Amino acid sequence: MLVSTGTAAAGEQVVGGERASIEANPWAVYLTDPGGAQFCGGTVVAPTKVLTAAHCAFGRAPGELRVVAGREDKLDRGAGMSVTPADVWIHKGYVSADEGEDVAVLTLPKPLPYTPLPIAELTDRALYQPGTQLRALGWGRVSENGKTSRFLLQAVVPVLPDDYCAESYPQFVKTDMFCAGYEGGKIDTCQGDSGGPIVADGKLVGVTSWGEGCARQGKPGVYVRISRYAKDLHPVVDASPPGVVTP
Repeated sequence: MLVSTGTAAAGEQVVGGERASIEANPWAVYLTDPGGAQFCGGTVVAPTKVLTAAHCAFGRAPGELRVVAGREDKLDRGAGMSVTPADVWIHKGYVSADEGEDVAVLTLPKPLPYTPLPIAELTDRALYQPGTQLRALGWGRVSENGKTSRFLLQAVVPVLPDDYCAESYPQFVKTDMFCAGYEGGKIDTCQGDSGGPIVADGKLVGVTSWGEGCARQGKPGVYVRISRYAKDLHPVVDASPPGVVTP
Protein backbone atom coordinates (compact mmCIF):
# COMPACT_ATOMS: atom_id res chain seq x y z
CA MET A 1 0.00 0.00 0.00
CA LEU A 2 0.92 3.68 -0.05
CA VAL A 3 3.25 2.95 -2.83
CA SER A 4 6.67 4.15 -3.79
CA THR A 5 8.29 3.45 -7.14
CA GLY A 6 11.17 1.82 -5.30
CA THR A 7 11.25 -1.12 -2.90
CA ALA A 8 11.52 -1.39 0.85
CA ALA A 9 12.23 -4.20 3.24
CA ALA A 10 9.65 -5.14 5.81
CA GLY A 11 9.85 -2.76 8.72
CA GLU A 12 11.20 0.18 6.74
CA GLN A 13 9.05 3.20 6.12
CA VAL A 14 8.13 3.17 2.46
CA VAL A 15 8.13 6.40 0.47
CA GLY A 16 4.64 7.83 0.78
CA GLY A 17 3.63 5.70 3.75
CA GLU A 18 4.44 5.21 7.39
CA ARG A 19 3.66 2.78 10.19
CA ALA A 20 0.29 3.18 11.89
CA SER A 21 -0.62 1.75 15.28
CA ILE A 22 -3.62 -0.50 15.77
CA GLU A 23 -4.26 1.21 19.12
CA ALA A 24 -4.88 4.50 17.31
CA ASN A 25 -6.90 2.76 14.57
CA PRO A 26 -8.70 -0.08 16.40
CA TRP A 27 -11.36 -0.37 13.69
CA ALA A 28 -8.83 -1.31 10.96
CA VAL A 29 -8.96 -5.02 10.04
CA TYR A 30 -7.75 -7.23 7.24
CA LEU A 31 -9.25 -10.23 5.49
CA THR A 32 -7.58 -13.55 4.87
CA ASP A 33 -8.51 -16.81 3.22
CA PRO A 34 -8.77 -19.90 5.47
CA GLY A 35 -5.07 -20.53 4.86
CA GLY A 36 -4.12 -17.17 6.37
CA ALA A 37 -3.20 -15.28 3.18
CA GLN A 38 -4.20 -11.61 3.49
CA PHE A 39 -5.93 -10.20 0.40
CA CYS A 40 -8.13 -7.25 1.45
CA GLY A 41 -8.85 -4.78 4.23
CA GLY A 42 -11.96 -3.72 6.10
CA THR A 43 -13.37 -1.47 8.81
CA VAL A 44 -15.28 -2.29 11.98
CA VAL A 45 -18.39 -0.09 11.67
CA ALA A 46 -20.47 -1.74 14.44
CA PRO A 47 -19.57 -4.35 17.10
CA THR A 48 -20.52 -7.26 14.81
CA LYS A 49 -20.15 -5.57 11.40
CA VAL A 50 -17.15 -5.14 9.10
CA LEU A 51 -17.47 -2.98 5.99
CA THR A 52 -15.33 -3.95 3.02
CA ALA A 53 -15.42 -3.84 -0.79
CA ALA A 54 -17.90 -6.03 -2.64
CA HIS A 55 -15.12 -7.32 -4.89
CA CYS A 56 -13.34 -8.66 -1.78
CA ALA A 57 -16.32 -10.81 -0.78
CA PHE A 58 -18.09 -11.52 -4.06
CA GLY A 59 -18.32 -15.23 -4.81
CA ARG A 60 -17.04 -16.22 -1.36
CA ALA A 61 -19.09 -18.06 1.23
CA PRO A 62 -18.77 -16.81 4.83
CA GLY A 63 -16.67 -19.88 5.69
CA GLU A 64 -14.10 -18.87 3.06
CA LEU A 65 -13.33 -15.59 4.82
CA ARG A 66 -11.54 -14.62 8.02
CA VAL A 67 -11.61 -11.18 9.64
CA VAL A 68 -8.39 -10.41 11.54
CA ALA A 69 -8.90 -7.61 14.06
CA GLY A 70 -6.63 -6.01 16.64
CA ARG A 71 -3.43 -7.13 14.88
CA GLU A 72 -0.97 -4.52 13.61
CA ASP A 73 1.79 -6.98 12.67
CA LYS A 74 0.51 -9.80 10.46
CA LEU A 75 3.16 -12.15 11.86
CA ASP A 76 2.11 -11.57 15.48
CA ARG A 77 -0.40 -14.42 15.68
CA GLY A 78 -0.84 -13.88 19.41
CA ALA A 79 -2.33 -10.41 18.94
CA GLY A 80 -5.97 -9.68 18.26
CA MET A 81 -8.30 -12.33 16.87
CA SER A 82 -9.34 -14.09 13.67
CA VAL A 83 -13.10 -14.51 13.20
CA THR A 84 -15.13 -16.33 10.54
CA PRO A 85 -18.16 -14.25 9.44
CA ALA A 86 -21.65 -15.64 9.97
CA ASP A 87 -23.08 -13.80 6.96
CA VAL A 88 -21.99 -11.77 3.93
CA TRP A 89 -24.10 -8.93 2.46
CA ILE A 90 -23.13 -7.57 -0.94
CA HIS A 91 -24.83 -4.55 -2.48
CA LYS A 92 -27.50 -5.82 -4.85
CA GLY A 93 -26.33 -3.47 -7.61
CA TYR A 94 -22.74 -4.68 -7.60
CA VAL A 95 -21.35 -5.95 -10.91
CA SER A 96 -17.70 -4.86 -10.82
CA ALA A 97 -15.64 -2.38 -8.84
CA ASP A 98 -15.36 0.17 -11.64
CA GLU A 99 -19.15 0.20 -12.15
CA GLY A 100 -19.88 1.22 -8.54
CA GLU A 101 -21.81 -0.32 -5.64
CA ASP A 102 -18.50 -1.83 -4.47
CA VAL A 103 -19.59 -2.30 -0.83
CA ALA A 104 -20.11 -5.39 1.31
CA VAL A 105 -20.82 -5.97 5.00
CA LEU A 106 -19.59 -9.00 6.93
CA THR A 107 -21.67 -9.92 9.97
CA LEU A 108 -19.68 -11.60 12.74
CA PRO A 109 -21.10 -14.18 15.16
CA LYS A 110 -20.05 -12.19 18.22
CA PRO A 111 -19.16 -8.56 18.97
CA LEU A 112 -15.57 -7.43 18.59
CA PRO A 113 -13.95 -5.63 21.54
CA TYR A 114 -12.75 -2.80 19.29
CA THR A 115 -14.16 0.69 18.85
CA PRO A 116 -16.14 1.00 15.59
CA LEU A 117 -15.70 3.85 13.11
CA PRO A 118 -18.87 5.73 12.08
CA ILE A 119 -19.70 5.87 8.37
CA ALA A 120 -20.04 9.17 6.49
CA GLU A 121 -23.60 10.39 5.95
CA LEU A 122 -25.22 12.34 3.11
CA THR A 123 -24.74 15.50 5.16
CA ASP A 124 -20.94 15.05 5.16
CA ARG A 125 -20.45 16.72 1.77
CA ALA A 126 -17.57 18.84 3.07
CA LEU A 127 -15.43 15.73 3.58
CA TYR A 128 -15.44 15.11 -0.19
CA GLN A 129 -14.41 18.59 -1.28
CA PRO A 130 -11.23 18.71 -3.43
CA GLY A 131 -8.18 19.20 -1.28
CA THR A 132 -9.66 17.52 1.81
CA GLN A 133 -6.90 15.52 3.49
CA LEU A 134 -7.79 11.85 3.93
CA ARG A 135 -5.97 8.99 5.62
CA ALA A 136 -5.68 5.72 3.74
CA LEU A 137 -4.79 2.59 5.75
CA GLY A 138 -3.94 -0.99 4.91
CA TRP A 139 -1.55 -3.91 4.73
CA GLY A 140 -1.37 -4.05 0.92
CA ARG A 141 1.56 -4.02 -1.49
CA VAL A 142 4.31 -1.46 -0.97
CA SER A 143 5.03 -1.15 -4.71
CA GLU A 144 3.05 -2.00 -7.81
CA ASN A 145 4.43 -5.51 -8.13
CA GLY A 146 5.93 -5.73 -4.66
CA LYS A 147 5.14 -7.62 -1.51
CA THR A 148 2.32 -6.80 0.88
CA SER A 149 3.22 -5.00 4.08
CA ARG A 150 3.83 -6.94 7.27
CA PHE A 151 2.61 -3.94 9.28
CA LEU A 152 -0.38 -1.61 9.14
CA LEU A 153 0.57 1.46 7.09
CA GLN A 154 -1.04 4.82 6.49
CA ALA A 155 -0.62 7.80 4.19
CA VAL A 156 -2.34 11.11 3.58
CA VAL A 157 -4.00 11.63 0.21
CA PRO A 158 -6.05 14.69 -0.82
CA VAL A 159 -9.41 14.46 -2.58
CA LEU A 160 -9.04 15.31 -6.28
CA PRO A 161 -11.64 17.14 -8.40
CA ASP A 162 -14.24 14.92 -10.05
CA ASP A 163 -13.33 16.33 -13.46
CA TYR A 164 -9.74 15.17 -13.01
CA CYS A 165 -10.91 11.70 -11.98
CA ALA A 166 -13.18 11.49 -15.03
CA GLU A 167 -10.33 12.51 -17.33
CA SER A 168 -8.11 9.84 -15.75
CA TYR A 169 -10.78 7.15 -15.96
CA PRO A 170 -13.62 7.33 -18.54
CA GLN A 171 -15.68 4.85 -16.46
CA PHE A 172 -15.54 7.05 -13.33
CA VAL A 173 -19.01 7.66 -11.81
CA LYS A 174 -18.87 10.79 -9.66
CA THR A 175 -22.09 10.08 -7.75
CA ASP A 176 -20.76 6.71 -6.53
CA MET A 177 -17.01 7.30 -6.33
CA PHE A 178 -14.28 9.81 -5.64
CA CYS A 179 -10.57 9.71 -6.32
CA ALA A 180 -7.71 10.84 -4.13
CA GLY A 181 -3.94 11.10 -4.40
CA TYR A 182 -1.43 13.23 -6.25
CA GLU A 183 -1.27 14.04 -9.94
CA GLY A 184 2.37 12.99 -9.95
CA GLY A 185 1.60 9.64 -8.31
CA LYS A 186 4.08 8.15 -5.81
CA ILE A 187 1.54 7.90 -2.96
CA ASP A 188 -1.36 5.52 -3.38
CA THR A 189 -3.16 2.43 -2.20
CA CYS A 190 -2.38 -0.85 -3.97
CA GLN A 191 -3.43 -4.50 -4.28
CA GLY A 192 -4.26 -5.90 -0.85
CA ASP A 193 -5.60 -2.55 0.37
CA SER A 194 -8.98 -3.08 -1.34
CA GLY A 195 -11.88 -2.81 1.07
CA GLY A 196 -9.78 -0.90 3.58
CA PRO A 197 -10.60 2.43 5.23
CA ILE A 198 -10.27 5.97 3.93
CA VAL A 199 -10.81 8.26 6.90
CA ALA A 200 -11.50 11.95 7.55
CA ASP A 201 -12.82 13.79 10.61
CA GLY A 202 -13.31 10.58 12.55
CA LYS A 203 -15.52 8.99 9.89
CA LEU A 204 -15.23 6.33 7.23
CA VAL A 205 -15.58 8.38 4.03
CA GLY A 206 -14.29 5.82 1.56
CA VAL A 207 -13.40 2.22 0.83
CA THR A 208 -10.41 1.37 -1.35
CA SER A 209 -11.92 0.14 -4.59
CA TRP A 210 -9.96 0.29 -7.87
CA GLY A 211 -7.45 2.10 -10.07
CA GLU A 212 -4.90 1.53 -12.81
CA GLY A 213 -1.68 0.16 -11.38
CA CYS A 214 -0.37 1.72 -8.18
CA ALA A 215 1.01 5.22 -7.66
CA ARG A 216 1.18 5.92 -11.39
CA GLN A 217 1.27 9.50 -12.62
CA GLY A 218 -2.22 10.63 -13.62
CA LYS A 219 -3.84 7.45 -12.29
CA PRO A 220 -5.04 8.13 -8.73
CA GLY A 221 -6.79 5.60 -6.51
CA VAL A 222 -10.57 5.42 -6.80
CA TYR A 223 -12.69 4.96 -3.68
CA VAL A 224 -16.31 4.22 -2.81
CA ARG A 225 -18.18 7.40 -1.83
CA ILE A 226 -19.57 5.96 1.42
CA SER A 227 -22.00 8.84 2.06
CA ARG A 228 -23.78 7.86 -1.17
CA TYR A 229 -24.47 4.39 0.25
CA ALA A 230 -25.33 5.32 3.84
CA LYS A 231 -29.04 4.66 3.30
CA ASP A 232 -28.25 1.18 1.89
CA LEU A 233 -25.73 0.36 4.60
CA HIS A 234 -27.57 1.42 7.75
CA PRO A 235 -30.24 -1.32 7.67
CA VAL A 236 -27.46 -3.92 7.47
CA VAL A 237 -24.95 -2.27 9.81
CA ASP A 238 -27.53 -1.41 12.47
CA ALA A 239 -29.21 -4.84 12.52
CA SER A 240 -28.31 -7.30 15.27
CA PRO A 241 -27.15 -10.71 14.03
CA PRO A 242 -29.23 -13.74 15.07
CA GLY A 243 -28.44 -14.85 18.60
CA VAL A 244 -26.56 -11.68 19.52
CA VAL A 245 -28.16 -9.51 22.18
CA THR A 246 -27.13 -5.89 22.20
CA PRO A 247 -27.82 -3.53 25.11
